[in-house]
Amino acid sequence: MKVLVIEDNPEVLQSVQLCFELRWPGVTLLSAAEGQKGLEMTQTEQPDVVILDLGLPDTDGLEVLRQIRRFSSVPVMILTVRGEEMDKVKGLEMGADDYVVKPFAPAEFLSRIRALVRRSRMPELQPGEGPFVRGRLRIDFAAREVTLEGRPVKLTPSEHKLLYQLVRNEGRVMSNQALLEHVWGPDYASESDYINVYVQRLREKLEEDPRNPKMILSEGGVGYKFVGPD
Repeated sequence: MKVLVIEDNPEVLQSVQLCFELRWPGVTLLSAAEGQKGLEMTQTEQPDVVILDLGLPDTDGLEVLRQIRRFSSVPVMILTVRGEEMDKVKGLEMGADDYVVKPFAPAEFLSRIRALVRRSRMPELQPGEGPFVRGRLRIDFAAREVTLEGRPVKLTPSEHKLLYQLVRNEGRVMSNQALLEHVWGPDYASESDYINVYVQRLREKLEEDPRNPKMILSEGGVGYKFVGPD
């Protein structure tokens, strides 16, 4: 497995390297000290995970993230000193899969990386579970392909896994807690922002009017329900 770290602080990079060397030695670690170099390496090296700092010397990390999402659905963890809630929400809205504030605890950091890798894998389908087709929406979970009115819809692994949980429970309310556990894992029990941001990301990609959703419905602050289109 390859992990690309886009980080200009040598001390932080050394800490990340030490985490992997001691606890996950089989990982190949790549690094870039500038955003532009990180973008180039994301394209050429095809890493399995990108760890991205926001305070880069040549460009803001959020701009790097925005450009990555133009060509790749690679799992991205933001690793930053910016700990304000609004910074976290903005990072998730722009396409990050996780958001970790420095300084970090090595065990939790690696646990979250492992969770990112798990989410990037194909979902475990039920026996006989084929493509989901409802009106203008078609989802092939095995191939991780989504089309809307015949046009492909690009989803990140986390978005795809959230959609899978909603669709396989079509018509039933899934609580925020259940969605967090199924998609992100037990370590994310307190990360309620993740659900709200990711649901909005799905709505923006699947709904005709994201502000007036017809497929992914909010249920009184309890959770969300998927209703297939006609």
